[in-house]
Amino acid sequence: MDLSKIANISGKPGLFSVVSQGKNNVLVESLLDGKRFPIFAHHHVSILEEISVYTHSEDRPLKDIFKAINQSLGEVLDFDPKEISSDELKAKFAIAVPDYNEEAVYVSDIKKIFGWYKLLSEKQLLDFTEEGTEAEEPGLEEVASE
Repeated sequence: MDLSKIANISGKPGLFSVVSQGKNNVLVESLLDGKRFPIFAHHHVSILEEISVYTHSEDRPLKDIFKAINQSLGEVLDFDPKEISSDELKAKFAIAVPDYNEEAVYVSDIKKIFGWYKLLSEKQLLDFTEEGTEAEEPGLEEVASE
């Protein structure tokens, strides 16, 4: 799963795929409707790869949070994060990430994370087999060389 090409732009709904980069702008494509447009330096852009979640021990990258959601709640969420109560959102997030810092992670953050997960899952952009496959290959080579 490569989150380095997926962006969140403040004030714009959904997520965006980075298509190309110019001298003064970046061309993005909406994952919601497929429309392309340039963004400039004055836009507040967050690349999902750079986002992490506060926990009681250490910050966890968003990629790890998505994996935890997938493992505990499944590939397809059985709820709409915009429709359920704050307490229900917190409870579901605590199932996936039991050590998250309740004081530093707001309900709005949880709602965004679940919304992003849902969108990326629907667009089949979440692939949790990449790292597992890479981790197994060296082990196979070591066994074969012995």
